[in-house]
Amino acid sequence: MSIARDLAEFLIRTRTADLPAQAADYATMLIASTLASAAAGTTIGSAQIVRDLARERGGTPQASLWFDGGAKLPITDAARANALTSDAAASDDSDLRNIVHCGTPLVATSLAIAEQSGASGADVLGAIVLGYELAGRINDATPGLRPRGFHGCCVAAFAATGAAGRLLGLDAEQMTHAICLTATSVGGLVVAADTSVAREYHAGAVTSAAIDAVRAARRGYTCEETVLEAPKGFFALLGGGPAPAGFQDGLGDSWDIVTDMAVKLVPGGHPYHALAEAAANAARDANIAADEIESITVSRPGMTALTPPLHPVDLIGMAHSPAYFTAAGAADHRFSWVHCTPEKIADPVIHRLIDKVRVGPEPTESVERYRQGATATIRTRDGRTVTNTVFAPKGSGMLGIDWADIDAKYRALMPFSGLAGERIEQSLSVIHDFRRLANVAPLIEVIRSAP
Repeated sequence: MSIARDLAEFLIRTRTADLPAQAADYATMLIASTLASAAAGTTIGSAQIVRDLARERGGTPQASLWFDGGAKLPITDAARANALTSDAAASDDSDLRNIVHCGTPLVATSLAIAEQSGASGADVLGAIVLGYELAGRINDATPGLRPRGFHGCCVAAFAATGAAGRLLGLDAEQMTHAICLTATSVGGLVVAADTSVAREYHAGAVTSAAIDAVRAARRGYTCEETVLEAPKGFFALLGGGPAPAGFQDGLGDSWDIVTDMAVKLVPGGHPYHALAEAAANAARDANIAADEIESITVSRPGMTALTPPLHPVDLIGMAHSPAYFTAAGAADHRFSWVHCTPEKIADPVIHRLIDKVRVGPEPTESVERYRQGATATIRTRDGRTVTNTVFAPKGSGMLGIDWADIDAKYRALMPFSGLAGERIEQSLSVIHDFRRLANVAPLIEVIRSAP
C-alpha cells in the first residue's frame, strides 16, 4: 500500500462522531482565529488585488467572499481569495514543528465548500480536524522543507485537500489520488515568503491547487500513487530524504490540531512570539524601563544570529524580525496587536533597543522542551541581570488554548472588516455554537457584508 493510500484510508474511515471534543473545540477556535486574521487582511493591498480579480472574473455563484456583500463566486476563487486575505495579516495559526500555516487554506476551503454543499457545522469541524491531521503527518515527513528553501504552504495544501475530500464525499481511491495530485501541484519558496507579499500569495495558490486536485480526483483523475515516497518524489525533493520510518503509524491515537497547532494571539511570525514574550516577562518582572537596559541576549536551539531585517519599516519586515519582537517586548513589557501598527513599527524607543539585542549560546538544558520557544536575558546599566524562558508561545495547543484569548483576538481584529460591533458579537456567538449548526449559512450571512 502506498503512503497516500494509507493516509486516505484513515481519512475516509474516521467518523466525525469519534473525534475528541477538544479537537473539535480547537477546530472551532481555528475558525474564529482565521476570520479575525482575514478581517485585518482586508486592509492590505495584496488581498485587495486578489479580491478585485476574483470579483472581475465572476463565474458560477457558489461561495462568498468574506466581508463582501457582492455576488457569490466559484468555490475555488472564493476560497483562494479568503485564504490569501487571512494570511496577509500574518495573524493566522502555525504548526509549530515546521511553521506551517494550515488554518488559512483549511478554514477557507471548508467554509466555501460547506456554503455550497449545505454541510453541517459538525461535518465542517470534522473536516478541519482531519485535514489538519493529514497536513501534520506530511509535516512530520518533511523536516528539511524550510532549510531546503521550500515554504510551509507546500504542506498546508494537504490540510485543504483532506478537508475538501471529506466534505465532497470522496472514497478512498479518490482521496488517494487527490493527495497525490496535490503533492505534484504545490510550490512556494521561503526566499519570497519572508521578504514580500508572496507569503499570502502562496496561501491562495495552494488553496486553489488543493480544491482543484480534490475535484479532479472526484471525477476520476488519477496520479502516480507513490508520488510521496518515490525516489525524486515529494519527500525526497522537498524534505531532503525519505520519510521517517513509520511516520504515519498511530493515526487517530492523538490529534495534531491539539498537540502541535498554535493560534497566534499576537501578530507576526510564530518563531518570534516567544522572544517577545520572554523579553517582556523579564522586563516586567524586574520592573526594568527601556532606558535602563544595557543589553538583551536571546537564545534558542538552532539560533546563531539575528535574521534580517534588523530595523523593520513595514508589516512584512516586522513579521520576520526577531530583533523587533525582542526589543518591543522589553520596551513595552508586553507584545500585542498594537505592535503591528505603523506607529509602533516606527517607535524610536524600540529601535534604540534593537541595537542592544544579541544572540547568546544555544541552550544546553531542557532542549527538547523548546517548541519555537526562547530564552531572554536582560542586563541593566547598573549590573542587574534577569532571565526568562518561554518553551512554547501562548496559544499553543500543547499549553491549552483559552476561549477568552480567542475572543479577545476576534474583538481586536474584526473591526478592520467594517462590520458593526453588533454583527461582530453576533458572528462570535454563532462560532461558539458552530458544532450545532445545521449548515454554515448563519455564519456566512452575518460576515458577508459591512452594512
